[in-house]
Amino acid sequence: MGRVGFGVAAGCAAATCAIAAVLVARRASARARWRRAVALLREFEEGCATPTARLRQVVDAMVVEMHAGLASDGGSKLKMLLTYVDALPNGNEEGIYYAIDLGGTSFRVLRVEVGMGSVISQKVEDHTIPEEFMGSSEDLFNLVALALKNIVEREDGKDEKRALGFTFSFPVRQNSVSSGSLIRWTKGFSVGDTVGKDVAQCLNDALAMCGLNVRVTALVNDTVGTLALGHYYDEDTVAAVIIGAGTNACYIERTDAIIKCQGLLTNSGGMVVNMEWGNFWSSHLPRTSYDISLDDETQNRNDQGFEKMISGIYLGEIVRLVLHRIAEESDVFGDAADSLSTPFILSTPFLAAIREDDSPDLSEVRRILQEHLKIPSAPLKTRRLVVKICDIVTRRAARLSAAGIVGILKKLGRDGSSGPASSSGRTRDQPKKTVVAIEGSLYQDYPVFREYLDEALAEILGEEVAQTVTLRVTEDGSGSGAALLAAVNSSNRQRQQGGSI
Repeated sequence: MGRVGFGVAAGCAAATCAIAAVLVARRASARARWRRAVALLREFEEGCATPTARLRQVVDAMVVEMHAGLASDGGSKLKMLLTYVDALPNGNEEGIYYAIDLGGTSFRVLRVEVGMGSVISQKVEDHTIPEEFMGSSEDLFNLVALALKNIVEREDGKDEKRALGFTFSFPVRQNSVSSGSLIRWTKGFSVGDTVGKDVAQCLNDALAMCGLNVRVTALVNDTVGTLALGHYYDEDTVAAVIIGAGTNACYIERTDAIIKCQGLLTNSGGMVVNMEWGNFWSSHLPRTSYDISLDDETQNRNDQGFEKMISGIYLGEIVRLVLHRIAEESDVFGDAADSLSTPFILSTPFLAAIREDDSPDLSEVRRILQEHLKIPSAPLKTRRLVVKICDIVTRRAARLSAAGIVGILKKLGRDGSSGPASSSGRTRDQPKKTVVAIEGSLYQDYPVFREYLDEALAEILGEEVAQTVTLRVTEDGSGSGAALLAAVNSSNRQRQQGGSI
């Protein structure tokens, strides 16, 4: 071989070695970045861990906070608001009742006919609230009253007196079962001059201006309405939980356990307490750096800590924060860090669709990543990583929800322990049959969430006690439930007909 040929061969060999070295370096770098992504995943999973022992600590912390909230206003993160609902429907209700369900930028008007232990008929009209009606409470309630007037006059005529249940799904300090002042607006909804006003009176004034012979006989939130509807069909229903975009719980408490209102008398010896449990907090809750970042993004920073871990409006955002950090510290999502930097770009319905994709190639995950997160070509192992993150967030939320439910049961002495958490001195050899009415898209429409919650409930309670507890899906408590409470509290009805609580 001549000198030229030898030189060419040597050059080719050197080039080949250089290319090989670059490829090896790239592969090593890619492996290192993948290892970093996996390390972040494992760190997140460990931070979200909810072993049974920790869940039982959350249960006990919930009970302590419930006691503190019942002892004094401001004594707990749990507001434990009195509803003055001391009688619940029991199936004997008859007649036609109306309900207004106002919970945000839209409202519903319902006409409900009940009899023979069931809802005979129900008519519902949905209305949006135009922005020009959000300037003052007078504008808002006049709009609602006119919508009610239309359905009343069309269906029944305006002269006959009717009872109205008003579901107002914002924090209210109740003065009676049919009156209460707005504490604050939530969910990004706000109407000028309403805070501090009696919202039931505002609606009654608007109804009178319309010439309607209809008055609010029950002012409730959606959780109390769900409890009422659950109790209508099964008198063993002692609590209700909403787990959807937001979350809350209420339950039936003995009046002698409500220390902050000593001397409070009711016909039944009990009262429904609105926990506002979204604001529950305990050092035992598994909080991660991503939860802190989420809290910093929100307008209600340092509030609603429990809600931010378990409710639908936030779960997708937690996943996005994890994906964004992984994108910044590895290349598993290519150049997607910018597209993942937009807050709340990943909604919880997408999270659920990702977690429930059981196709061999995770085709639905690929579609969501491409169309909604602008990640064009994530390989299968990366798609599996995304599914795992969604699973971690779902599992933590469901298991913490279960711990909250058991906290209520323990406070009532229905968790299989020796007696009520209120230390009344009584013991129970056998746990009572207990029904918890439950509503909300996370539990109803997300099977994986429901399975994890039910599994955790059995873990905490034990199989034997868990068999005495039924979580019963109860739909439209904010509508039918409110109408039934209007029936219970209407002036043309014997009060003792209401179901004892």
